[in-house]
Amino acid sequence: MLSVSWRPLLAEFLGTALLVTVVVGSGIAAAQLSPHDVGLQLLQNSTATVFGLAVLILMFGPVSGAHFNPVVSLADWLLGRRSGTGLRGVAVLAYAAAQTVGGVAGAVLANVMFDRAALEIATKHRVTPGHLIGEVVATAGLVVLIFALARSARAGLSAAAVGAYIGAAYWFTSSTSFANPAVTIGRVFSDSFAGIAPSSAPAFIAMQVLGALIGLGLVVALYPDASRTANAAIVPHENS
Repeated sequence: MLSVSWRPLLAEFLGTALLVTVVVGSGIAAAQLSPHDVGLQLLQNSTATVFGLAVLILMFGPVSGAHFNPVVSLADWLLGRRSGTGLRGVAVLAYAAAQTVGGVAGAVLANVMFDRAALEIATKHRVTPGHLIGEVVATAGLVVLIFALARSARAGLSAAAVGAYIGAAYWFTSSTSFANPAVTIGRVFSDSFAGIAPSSAPAFIAMQVLGALIGLGLVVALYPDASRTANAAIVPHENS
């Protein structure tokens, strides 16, 4: 197994932290600005996330690939094993650890910026059959999008495309598209509009892993011979 340098790990930590800060912080702001209109709150929250995610991919992508998501890192490793592209060995675990710690740090930062307790525990229970199906759909679609772009040499479009997909999935999935175990864990630590109760998080994460596996199967079926010319996911980076 190969080691991974500190620079990509710092990029994944910062990128995931800032992503959760965007999601949680904009959710808190939305609840304050539009306290009686949940639909408007979701619009404000999703709009901030679309633009924030696109900017973060552009900012950190050249360093780490801008995964910000353990299931994306796992998929990158699984799809790249035969061709030698993607993450290698221990880097997958290191990425996941950096992303998860970053997710928690991002929630704490958002709480502090809005004069809340630095560390909160969310009380919003989200598990229903529909929400769990929504997480499978959201994560499968995200994985297919990312690796379809990578395997067709269009990874440069990822910032706009991934941002747009997540923004749309806020609305077309019942779960509002967490689609990310690190973000899910981070959102446990803010009892706000974007929070998720600790009892709901394990089921969400399980469905995200299932969705990622379904997405991987679809990528392999749709692009069976493309790995030889694949870009690194999400964008080319030094671990390729």
